Amino acid sequence: MINNKRNIWEDLEDGFGGGSRFRILLHLALHPEKAYTKYALVKATGLRTPSVAEQLRILVDMGWVKEYPFTPRTYQINADHEIVKCFLEFLEKIRRLTE
Repeated sequence: MINNKRNIWEDLEDGFGGGSRFRILLHLALHPEKAYTKYALVKATGLRTPSVAEQLRILVDMGWVKEYPFTPRTYQINADHEIVKCFLEFLEKIRRLTE
């Protein structure tokens, strides 16, 4: 049981990571029905292309973001992942507080 909790907290730390990873994740989470190219995420987040590419690789490896093999590749939040589901619910609660 303790290992599961520890793994969840490690996953959260890895998933949210630094500010750039959180900005990408937040943008994807606020638009869960859309898939974005790296270029579109660069424009939406104001981050540099190498940073977006690196953070997307981590998020895809974790299963938090889906990668579609189109040309160019597109990325979408993985709303089926349990941690991502909780994150989306959290964001929805925050959104209701601000309305």
